[in-house]
Amino acid sequence: MNESEHAQGASFDLDAIECDVLVVGGGINGCGIARDLAGRGYSVVLCEQDDLAAHTSSASTKLIHGGLRYLEYREFSLVRKALAEREVLLKSAPHIMWPLRFVMPHDPAMRPAWMIRLGLFLYDHLARREVLPGSHGVDLRQHPAGVPLKPQYRRGFVYSDGWVDDARLVVLNALDARERGARIFTGARCVQARRGADGWNCTLETAGHASRAVRARALVNAAGPWAESFLRGAARPAHGESLATRSLRLVQGSHIVVPRLFAHDHAYIFQNPDQRIIFAIPYQQDFTLIGTTDLELDGGDPRAGRITPGEIDYLCEQASRYFARPVTPADVVWTYSGVRPLLDDASGNASAVTRDYFLERHTDAAPLLSVWGGKITTFRKLAEDAADAIGQMLRDPRPAWTEGAALAGGDLRTWLDEAGRRALPADQFERFVVELQRRHPWLDATLARRWARAYGTRVALLLGDAAGPQDLGAEVAPDVFERELRYLCDEEWARTGEDVLWRRSKLGLRLSEAQRAQVAAWMQAHASAPSLSDAA
Repeated sequence: MNESEHAQGASFDLDAIECDVLVVGGGINGCGIARDLAGRGYSVVLCEQDDLAAHTSSASTKLIHGGLRYLEYREFSLVRKALAEREVLLKSAPHIMWPLRFVMPHDPAMRPAWMIRLGLFLYDHLARREVLPGSHGVDLRQHPAGVPLKPQYRRGFVYSDGWVDDARLVVLNALDARERGARIFTGARCVQARRGADGWNCTLETAGHASRAVRARALVNAAGPWAESFLRGAARPAHGESLATRSLRLVQGSHIVVPRLFAHDHAYIFQNPDQRIIFAIPYQQDFTLIGTTDLELDGGDPRAGRITPGEIDYLCEQASRYFARPVTPADVVWTYSGVRPLLDDASGNASAVTRDYFLERHTDAAPLLSVWGGKITTFRKLAEDAADAIGQMLRDPRPAWTEGAALAGGDLRTWLDEAGRRALPADQFERFVVELQRRHPWLDATLARRWARAYGTRVALLLGDAAGPQDLGAEVAPDVFERELRYLCDEEWARTGEDVLWRRSKLGLRLSEAQRAQVAAWMQAHASAPSLSDAA
């Protein structure tokens, strides 16, 4: 069957895929688990019904953080775990993750200064720090972070966390999983999973109705917002009983992006009268990201989550309590919303629902592991725990390996001299950019930095034998060359303009509607349809 026949929706029958583990879900947890399992030598298949990171995992606040506010809910174990993971992650991919300093203006009406100092002391000391500096007080009348704020905010506190390109983090895990032998199928939904005595008989199906059988010794349900419905539907036993024993609370978190509100490189954390917090973060050089909200959803398709006018008003109002120049809905240039699948712990307040994860083992007959909850900062530890559990259920445990391992493109030291290899991760990145420009002096400096940020050492694969600008192909839109689009199609599962402009990058922010349409048209003409063939 050729691609045109496949694109028209013809079905085909290929031999069933045999594997140790089928992972359902191509978000950060699913891709992290697939990577960990593949690195332990298990044969792994991952299926994702849409694009990698198409939903929750590309709609976070883009932070690698312990969660300072969770201390108020006495989530000490979660915060400690997340704080320890911050530095592990920052070292694993310094091109897409880097330290970020946060400023908390003090409002005595919110929390007393002694409480904030105590919280920051715990935040500094609950886990070991090697990369990130500690917290301290600051006079906002003298500090650059005080300039854009209202004059009544005279003192504040500064502490450390990290920034992450969340959608690229998912792709890097998928790339690493594939390089270690995993097979990744996007645009492929698991429509049936039937448990047998010694394994799972599953069916994957694309939107074009192509299907393929998968026989797996174990099944991992990492479907995120769909984890509960997957157990009640596709994985329901033939006699009709549900495998779902837990309930999810689906909480929509929305963000707005506005033109840059401040010139310095710190972020802000603002305390609100409703006891929630929001962040204002430097974003894509020319913008400020503000979020997030907590809006509980009742039923419906998680794909349908969209920011409401009330959420926009809320974020503008809370930011305007602190910034001297008011933020208005008219300033908003982009919004995004994600549905967080939080494990229902009977908390009345959506903001108080635990962000910790729970791995549920179903050990009757063939192993099933369901992933409930979680946050992006703890994905690596979650994946490690999940792989440990799968090994135990298969009675074939294998050692963990991801702590200290670089993600795809993340070992910048391979491009650096001895002094560079000893530098902190953020400094390694700057040295890496210099080395990239030295090796390719013809490459535009802005483009070189963007590609270094996105691809790390995999930029060598993107560039290949390119010897000058003429080898980048046509410029489909400003700063978007055919060579990069082909790389994204061939290597990173990109199939649509949205995949390229809003997940593999955020170039959509800088392009006009007509320019975005040009990229979408190129992708439609050149990208292949989702496939379940062995070459996928």
